[in-house]
Amino acid sequence: MKRTLLILLFLCSNISFAQNKSVYSKKLSAQEVNTIFSGALKKNLKIEYAINKVYEFNDNLGKHYLVLTVKESKCGNEFVKCNNAIKAYCITYKNNKYTLKWNLNDFILPNGNEVSEEFTISFWTKFLNLSDVDANGIIDPIIVYGTKGLNGFGDGRVKIVVYNNGKKFVIRHQNGISDYDRITKVDAGFYQLPSKIQRRVKEIIENLIKDKNVIFPYNWQNDMKEKELVIDEF
Repeated sequence: MKRTLLILLFLCSNISFAQNKSVYSKKLSAQEVNTIFSGALKKNLKIEYAINKVYEFNDNLGKHYLVLTVKESKCGNEFVKCNNAIKAYCITYKNNKYTLKWNLNDFILPNGNEVSEEFTISFWTKFLNLSDVDANGIIDPIIVYGTKGLNGFGDGRVKIVVYNNGKKFVIRHQNGISDYDRITKVDAGFYQLPSKIQRRVKEIIENLIKDKNVIFPYNWQNDMKEKELVIDEF
């Protein structure tokens, strides 16, 4: 009996190891991107902007690619490049076929934004998360991107986008030099996500603050514990 239990434990541990080993993500090199995403494939997938970075990730649902693209524009002078729009594509690869699973797009606000004029938008891949946070064998992408205003990050916007079970959940934050300009809006569904994913997002927010990319409203941690949908300084 004891020997049988040991064998079962050994088999279970090996199965678990195999499952974990099959869940991974990596950034593709420029050569890999050019090899995979040919002109014909980009046309077929309707990828219209310049590819900035591509990440391959694999989980229990199969192999996927996260393609981050930007639409470049001139800002300030002809030698300075900015982005006035971005698009991300999640593409599945199965049976030698590439299929679009979902995409997201955003752009700088037009002139007349009540807080500040924006002049560029970009993906903040330092804070990108492509890991199996809740250990269920499926990667739930967490994408972070933001804009710059006249005062840099000080009055730009930041969005944290979480994909879980085919649904999108967003935290939208407006930076501001003045207290009354800063406001954070949280999708109600965010508080229904697995607790481990919520914690990871809060860790990302803390890292954004540490890197001085955002100024979050005072006491935002407690407000999120209370599941507030609008967080501000008042």
